[in-house]
Amino acid sequence: MRALPLVALLLAACSKTPAPVEPPPAVATVTLAPKLVLPPRPVAGNPEAPIPPQCYTRTAGVANPCWTCHTTKNGNNLKGDWNLQEVYAFSDAGLDNHWKTLFEDPRLGIAAIPDADMTRYLREDNLTPWLASQPAGAPAFDLRKGFDDAGFLRDGSGWRAVRYQPFPGTFWPTNGASDDIYIRLPAAFRSTADGKPSQSLYRLNLALLEAAMTVPDTVSDAALQRTVEPVDERLAERDLDGDGALGTATRIVSLPPHYFGAAAQIPVQRWSYPRGTEFIHTVRYLDPDAPGWLSPRLKEFRYAIKYGDPDATARIGAYKESDEEKRLGRLPWFAADEHGGLRNTLGWEYRGWIEDRDGRLRAQDHEETLSCMGCHGGIGITVDSSFGLPRKVPGAAGWAVQSLDGLKDIPQAGHAEPEVLTYFRRVGGGDEFRANAEILARFFPKGRLNEAEVRRAGIDGDKDLRHLLLPSRERALTLNKAYWQLVRGQRFKQGRTPVVAPAHNVFEHIDNGDTALRAKNRIYSDGRLWLDWPEPR
Repeated sequence: MRALPLVALLLAACSKTPAPVEPPPAVATVTLAPKLVLPPRPVAGNPEAPIPPQCYTRTAGVANPCWTCHTTKNGNNLKGDWNLQEVYAFSDAGLDNHWKTLFEDPRLGIAAIPDADMTRYLREDNLTPWLASQPAGAPAFDLRKGFDDAGFLRDGSGWRAVRYQPFPGTFWPTNGASDDIYIRLPAAFRSTADGKPSQSLYRLNLALLEAAMTVPDTVSDAALQRTVEPVDERLAERDLDGDGALGTATRIVSLPPHYFGAAAQIPVQRWSYPRGTEFIHTVRYLDPDAPGWLSPRLKEFRYAIKYGDPDATARIGAYKESDEEKRLGRLPWFAADEHGGLRNTLGWEYRGWIEDRDGRLRAQDHEETLSCMGCHGGIGITVDSSFGLPRKVPGAAGWAVQSLDGLKDIPQAGHAEPEVLTYFRRVGGGDEFRANAEILARFFPKGRLNEAEVRRAGIDGDKDLRHLLLPSRERALTLNKAYWQLVRGQRFKQGRTPVVAPAHNVFEHIDNGDTALRAKNRIYSDGRLWLDWPEPR
C-alpha cells in the first residue's frame, strides 16, 4: 500500500481538533466533517489546474501583476513566495498553458448573440430552483427571504452579507464578473451560554472576528484597533473599547482571549477563523441595472468550510510540504470528501457548482474544483486561505450585500499610495494580461497613465471605485456574451476567464527562467491583503 504523503497526515490532524463545534440550527443542513476520501493522485487533463491563467502572463520585463498574489510572509501565512516574481518556475506538467480559451477569438460568437437574448438569460434565476432541489453538499441558503438592514439573511440560517474592497485584477467587475460573499459562524457563536439563540451575541462575536482578521500584522496585539458595528459590551461583561465603562462599543481596542456565549471556550486568534466557519461566494454576470451589478443568474456558487483548526506546528508542516513539493516538481494533491469537495492542509474544504450548458447549476468535477485550490492556501497573499473578510469595509457599513457605491481607492496596509493606482502603475493596465482595452483607453491615453484621473476615486476625490472598476454597459454585455459561449461549450477546463479578443500578453508555453523584472527594478515584496482604512470622519 502506498504511504500517504505528509499532506494527508496533516489533513487527518486538522480533522481531529479537540474543541467541539455545535451543529448549525435545523435550517442549515451542512455536514461539518463529511466522510473523507483519499483518492490517488488524479490523472487529469490539466494536473496543474491550481495554476491560474494569470500566472502565464508575459511580463516582458515591464509589467508585474504577480506582486498582488506573491509576497513576503505575513500574519500566519508562511508561504513567502515573492521570489516567483523573479522567475518562471513551473513543473513539467505546467509548462504548457492549458487555458486554451485565452487564445481563441470569440468575436464571431459574441456578434451572433442578440443583446435581448443575453439580457433575458442573465436575468433568469437559476439559484432558487437549484437550492430547492437540495443539492448534495450545498448549504441551506434562501435568498428569496431577502436581507435585513444589518445584512442578515431573513431565512434564520445565520448567514450574513459581507461588503468588501474587491481584490485587484481579475476580480474587478471591469474584467468580467460581479460577485458577493456571505459568512456564517457555527451555532455556538450565535447562542448564549445556556443555548438560546441571540443575534446581539452573534454580532458581538462577528465584531471580534472582524477585528482579528482585518488588522494587519504591522500592528501589535496591544495596539490593535478596529471600528466595528455597535455591539453590547454587557453581553461580554468586558470593556472592549477601553472607555472604562460597559455600554455600546463601536471600536475594539484589544482582543479578549475567547469568544462569548456558548463559544466561550473557543479562543480568539488573529488571522485565523474558528473551526466551522463557512463562506458562500457567488459569481454572477454583469447587470448594470441591478443593485451592485449582481445578476439574478449565477455563473458559480462557491462554498467553503473550515473543517479543521491546525495549530502552529501543523501550519509550519503544511507550508514546508508545499515548498518541498515545489522544489521536487511534484504535482499538487488534495484529499476529497464524499461531496466532491477538496481539502487543503490549512483546514479548509472547497466545493463548487457551475452552469451546465442549459444554464442550470451542476456540481464541478474534480479537475474543475482543482482550479480553486491554488489561490486558496497556495499563495502568499491570503489570510487563513481567504480573500474577502480581511478586506471588509469597517463596521456596520461592511455588513451588507456587495456594492462599490461610495467605496474609495485606499492604500494597502503599509503603502503610501492607493491600491488601484499602485496596480495600474505596476501592471501598466487594468488586468494581468493588459488586455482590457477600455481601461487602457480611459486611464492610459497614448500609453501613459493619467494619475490625476485615477486619483479622482481616492479619499478626497469626487468619484468612487465605480469610476475605476465598472465597465461600460457595452463592455459588460460583451463580457457576458463571451462567458456564455464558455457555458454553452462547457469549456471550463480550458478556461473560465471571459476574453473579448485573443490574449497576446500570455505565454502558450513557458520556458522556466528569468522574468526580467529584477533587472528593471520591478520586484515588489510589499503586497498585502489588508487595507489601510481611513479613520471615520
